[in-house]
Amino acid sequence: MNKPVRQLRRQLHGVILLDKPLGLSSNDALQKVRRLMRAEKAGHTGTLDPLATGLLPLCFGAATKFSQVSLDADKRYTATLKLGQTTTTGDAEGEIVQTRPVTPEQVNPARIAQACQAFTGEIAQIPPMHSALKHQGRALYEYAREGIDIERPARHVTLHAIDIVRWQDDVLELDVRCSKGTYIRTLAQDIGERLGCGAHLIGLRRTGSGGLTLQGAVTLEALQSMSEAERDSHLQAADVLLNDWPDVLLSESEAARFLTGLRRRTHLADAPQVRVYGPSLGQDKAAGRVLLGSAHIKAGELIPTRLLSPAEVQGLLMQTPDEAEQRQPDPVL
Repeated sequence: MNKPVRQLRRQLHGVILLDKPLGLSSNDALQKVRRLMRAEKAGHTGTLDPLATGLLPLCFGAATKFSQVSLDADKRYTATLKLGQTTTTGDAEGEIVQTRPVTPEQVNPARIAQACQAFTGEIAQIPPMHSALKHQGRALYEYAREGIDIERPARHVTLHAIDIVRWQDDVLELDVRCSKGTYIRTLAQDIGERLGCGAHLIGLRRTGSGGLTLQGAVTLEALQSMSEAERDSHLQAADVLLNDWPDVLLSESEAARFLTGLRRRTHLADAPQVRVYGPSLGQDKAAGRVLLGSAHIKAGELIPTRLLSPAEVQGLLMQTPDEAEQRQPDPVL
């Protein structure tokens, strides 16, 4: 019997914005794309349930060092609610436990707007039993399947805005902008109870994570139909997760010191997080730059937070053409 041919992996550095399909877990989607890209190192930036679709940034190589940035970022979702029914899980996977009428007195544009407004701002949410949250090393959904209810402390999350996208009969579609850790299933149930008719989640699509949106995202089906070169063209820069941060460009000598973990003196103002670059000089000596890592600035010092390894920096230099961006190094002493 012939042994299966082992796939040759390659070093890739960057981010693919995947439009995750229905029915796949985040890790399943990651592994499928990793095999397609033949990437040595990969990770995703936050779990999307199999019943959810939409934006899932996938990190490769050096970009995996900044995946926590996307994990901690605010999120945006399109949530579809079925009014009048509650389920055991808060979504369409569960069994219907109660059906109530949806009357004009209970549900109308003004009442829906009031219900949404009631959950805007900082609120306390109790995580659902049917979630991946761990208790004594086991996921809560494992206890739920055994009929065991675990006491869960409330978590504080922030709902920045909840807007009505569409409402027809017993189906309500909402645009939700929220902090990390928000359970949209719980929000759907709470809004349903506020309206007096109950509700559960029948659709969820992530449309934003931090400064990233579905613009430029690619589906798994599309990636599977592409050549390797075409797939590579969808690989965005390793620093795309940091695009909202201020940037600092160091001179060649300062960049070498920074990469060893040394703090550097600077005239720049304090900043909680910055992305740091060094010069990338091509054969034509055109001034470009290469990512070195992240840092924060405090009391006149540039303090490294996450550093790329020399091999990762070299990988970025080999993978990315020199930028034609003419810029002088920032004032680091």
